[in-house]
Amino acid sequence: MPGVSMKRLLLVSLALAAALALPGHARAIDQCGLPTDKPLWIDFGDGSVPFWGTFARPGNVVAASNLVYPPKIREAGAKTVYFDLYLNKRVGTPSAPKEADTIVGRANTLFDIAAQSSGCDKPVIALNELFGSGLETPWSATNTRYRANVLTFLRTLASRGARPLLLLSSLPYTGSAEAADWWREAAKYADLVPEVYFNGPNIHKRGALLGSRRMRVAMRKSIVSLASLGIPPDRIGIMLGFQTAHGAGGREGLQPAAAWFELVKWQALAARQVARETGIATIWSWGWAVWSSAANDPDKAASACVYLWTREPSLCDGPGAAGPGFNASLTDGQIALPPGARCTFGDLAIRDGELRALERLTGDREIAYTVLLARVAESGSASIPSARVLAAERAVIALRFGGSRGAYLAALARANATVAAARAILVDELRRTEIERRLRAPSPSVGETTTFYLSYPELVARPVEVKPAPWWLGGLVRGLALAPLAPQELFQIPTGRLATVRALDGSYAVRALGDPQPLGSIPLAEARPAISSALAAFARRGAFERWTEARQNAALNTAVCARDDLPAPGAVRLTGYLPFLSLTG
Repeated sequence: MPGVSMKRLLLVSLALAAALALPGHARAIDQCGLPTDKPLWIDFGDGSVPFWGTFARPGNVVAASNLVYPPKIREAGAKTVYFDLYLNKRVGTPSAPKEADTIVGRANTLFDIAAQSSGCDKPVIALNELFGSGLETPWSATNTRYRANVLTFLRTLASRGARPLLLLSSLPYTGSAEAADWWREAAKYADLVPEVYFNGPNIHKRGALLGSRRMRVAMRKSIVSLASLGIPPDRIGIMLGFQTAHGAGGREGLQPAAAWFELVKWQALAARQVARETGIATIWSWGWAVWSSAANDPDKAASACVYLWTREPSLCDGPGAAGPGFNASLTDGQIALPPGARCTFGDLAIRDGELRALERLTGDREIAYTVLLARVAESGSASIPSARVLAAERAVIALRFGGSRGAYLAALARANATVAAARAILVDELRRTEIERRLRAPSPSVGETTTFYLSYPELVARPVEVKPAPWWLGGLVRGLALAPLAPQELFQIPTGRLATVRALDGSYAVRALGDPQPLGSIPLAEARPAISSALAAFARRGAFERWTEARQNAALNTAVCARDDLPAPGAVRLTGYLPFLSLTG
């Protein structure tokens, strides 16, 4: 069974995830006396597995492919299903399909063998494996015949009462109506079981949190690829791979043994989490057999024990088999959230309620989610006292609503915002301004200031003296104030008079040193410092956006989110929805 190469995993889109938003109740495989647990865990463990006895115990289900070991396994207390290793010998391959008129007979022969092996007249049969799952349409003539053979084979087995389970060697291609129809037709007769294998060193180096997340995302991606077609979860399973030969996925030389045992544990926990979310019917394990010297790993038996123990401690003494150095925690890296939390970041959290409330303002869940991520990431870098927030709120009402709180509240209501939401936005604005002041930005060049001067000659400018030194004068107490960066009231003060100018970020004592005039009427040499300050302010805004996105990405490396649904990093200003709350224009 070939391994699936690890590719860069993308988060499953919300549109596809909607297929599993309300997982159905998985239908148990109610055949052959199998446990009715959902999901049903099934492990490959016939005579090619030297330690098959580890799996052959009460409470476990073992997949086996011959007539010798299944009776022994059942005698030891386990249940069995039939595992056909050679589907290609029954139906052919995409490039060399078998003759169509031979398929029904081949299916009937396999049914009889499986029934005898399983000791069950309606056997459960795993079929290893569909080749070319990911082939795009239009299919070649030979692949079209191959796919038709597979459907005939499945239909024949199902018509006799078997429950076939078709293993898929790669992520299924579902991007055309023809392909989607084929998968839906196959699911009428068989469970579909994508093989989801991982490269051991690649996953383990990420640690429990990120490694487990990566595996869960890959598992969901395989499941959703089928569920998005309308295939019910009780017709879907996944197969995990614990191969030890190089190049097949699995251990891939991961050392020490304790690291491999830990990865085995993570896979079992990830599969259980995803099965709980999606309602899939089965979880299979593969890779225990020793068919070559390369696969003869001395840690195989212990890793199988760890796998069983992770699922159910009564099945095996995993920590004892793993030995010293094994991390026996079953919670590291797992999704465990307090009530009402969507994500946690250490001691901080994004809560479902605040996400819903912010979505009412933005009309877009993802934008709201990004804003909440930014708040988490930025919160430790600047503390904004409530007194400053209330002062900014009073300034907004005074300067932009003529002092009418009623008008302010009406504006919030029209935007589907609450007072609490508006105050949170003011905190965002104050915090951003505070952080921007600390960030370094390159000084504008002579060419840049000249270009600005020539491009915006109509901007209003005024020479002023201001205390305390404001950001819109580049942190200086004397200079040329430019609209719209400086408060509008500043341009209305009589020349020579000292006045208090109220802005959203505080109050300033301003003396107007000259009349307002167009920037283009002021000599460039005199205007250059003011232009340089304005361009530096714009540069710090850009620096802030880069800074916050870096902080957000770092926060995501600590995030635990429901279904691994992570917010996307970004620099979003909610003043785009409520412009009257902007502190800086």
